[in-house]
Amino acid sequence: MDERKRAAAVIVRDGRVLMVHERSRRSGGGEWWTLPGGGIEPGETPEQAVRREVFEETGLVVGDARYVLEMPYPSGMTSVFSVTVADGEPRLGADDGVGPEALGLDWLPAPELPLETHGVLVPPMIVVLPA
Repeated sequence: MDERKRAAAVIVRDGRVLMVHERSRRSGGGEWWTLPGGGIEPGETPEQAVRREVFEETGLVVGDARYVLEMPYPSGMTSVFSVTVADGEPRLGADDGVGPEALGLDWLPAPELPLETHGVLVPPMIVVLPA
């Protein structure tokens, strides 16, 4: 596993979580849905990385970013943030030809949390699609 640090964003709107549909560039690689996010660049804080990655992948500008937890990810430990974004619909960012190929964006249903918990919903980081 790559030890590179990552940052990911949980963006919830109307009970749905924004996810990115990606496909491996490797022959025979699969497809999956994942939270917007990516690698933390040298000299960048996790919060700076999540703001940059959300904008690059979705075109949305992060307002508030609240650190939630650190969790393992196939390509490294990931700092997960609950973020708010400016109004507007997300748009798929340009493909840089590096890493997985982004296929689309969608708001997927989020599991419900009891209102009294005041918790932050953290969906699975990756949902693998059958081949």
